[in-house]
Amino acid sequence: MVTALETEAPPLTTAAGTSVSVVHVAAEYFPYARTGGLAEAVNGLAHHQRAAGLNVLAILPLYRTVRDVEPDLEPVGPPFLVPIGGRTEEARVFRAVGAGSRGPQVFFIEHLEYFNRPGIYGENAVDYPDNARRFAFFALAVLTALPRLVTGPVLLHAHDWHTALLPVYLRATPQGERLAASATTVLSVHNPGYQGHFPPETMPDIGLPWEIYNWRQLEWYGKVNFLKGGIVFTDFVTTVSPTQANELRTPGGGFGLQENFRWLGDRLVGVLNGINQREWDPATDTQITAKYSSQHLDGKRRCKAALQRSFGLPQRRKTPVFGMTGRLVTQKGLDLILGAEQLLASDAQFVFLGSGEQKYEQALVELATSAPNRIGVQLDFADRLEHRLMAGADIFLMPSLYEPCGLTQMRSQRYGAPPIVRNVGGLRDTVEDGVNGFSFGPYTSDAFSEAAFRALDCYADPARWQVMMRRGMAHDFSWERSVGEYLEVYRRALIHSGAR
Repeated sequence: MVTALETEAPPLTTAAGTSVSVVHVAAEYFPYARTGGLAEAVNGLAHHQRAAGLNVLAILPLYRTVRDVEPDLEPVGPPFLVPIGGRTEEARVFRAVGAGSRGPQVFFIEHLEYFNRPGIYGENAVDYPDNARRFAFFALAVLTALPRLVTGPVLLHAHDWHTALLPVYLRATPQGERLAASATTVLSVHNPGYQGHFPPETMPDIGLPWEIYNWRQLEWYGKVNFLKGGIVFTDFVTTVSPTQANELRTPGGGFGLQENFRWLGDRLVGVLNGINQREWDPATDTQITAKYSSQHLDGKRRCKAALQRSFGLPQRRKTPVFGMTGRLVTQKGLDLILGAEQLLASDAQFVFLGSGEQKYEQALVELATSAPNRIGVQLDFADRLEHRLMAGADIFLMPSLYEPCGLTQMRSQRYGAPPIVRNVGGLRDTVEDGVNGFSFGPYTSDAFSEAAFRALDCYADPARWQVMMRRGMAHDFSWERSVGEYLEVYRRALIHSGAR
């Protein structure tokens, strides 16, 4: 059983001075399960909170991918039963043996039928049809197992719609009553575009009372909305950048939940994500061709040549290389890039790394086939290749339709590749036009192209370009600056919940 860290002054306590443990509950957590930035964000926050003196643990489902990373898992107690929707199902808890010495302890909820599958949310771009039951079970299993994992008051930090039912079960069902008095909840919205919409008959299937299926609580245009339920029942809501917090309150940025976000008032706070600046540091990175720093940039030339070779492009030192890595989906602004015909036909090179929607994969492959000396595409994502792309690219592309926070625009700056971003969400909070990158407003190929050609003009002036590179490389994107802001949110949440 985990107990509070022995520190002279616990950084998080109830009004009575009792130490509070922080429990992150998420569908993804690096390196065990990852489809995007969520896994890295939860891992980064938890590790840096632990380093700051908080008693922190993380819980996620025991997917098949977990055993690929951590084959030796330790069981925590015997199996237990989880009541859900008029039936009971068996679960077990396992612990990552190697975790916890420096970072937070990591626990996994096992249910072979639900989680021992090839995918996390689905396969071949199709969601699993029982996702509502899978993640509802996960939430209930966490509440059931919690007493065997931690003692004393807890702050449950849920992440995105997959775990948004935690505060719902805690505050609106008999199963949560035994923990309600000692638990405070915070819900982080990492990507509001995904909310967990399911048909009404989901309510009895996952053990929720019909009384809360109404327009104020879980009902949303004739469907059950997991994220909405979490917003209504949690003590505090955070999102991953200050600009995103403002956008969530607007019709254009709230994805249909803007009234709920407005209703929260000052209980909605935007805290910018961070990156691991020790891992993403070209001066120490062992995955790139040559190390370099803002004071000694010569190594970046070698990294650029290596990147060009990796993508089958001619090694042209003076030709600017645009790079893009991430999920190839609509959100990432690929329509703008594909529509920027004049830019794509310019005397520049482009490299794309990632996979996603078939239409984008096909379009990029066709571009590379038509211009093999200027455009390279790699659909098989690898961490090492992402590091090499950041180190070798001159300019980074991130013209997102929306971007709650974004991590890659921070990494690219660390590696001296000023980003081109749309002026939304966390991109707005991390990139200043003409200072450490380039930004634009309207979601059009013309606006994107104008920003890209401004970047090319700046690149043509080496002295000016190096000033911009060095500004980005010197910027502080660490998690340390965010931990204190989260601690303040937790303290306000404890007051709101009446924790004693």
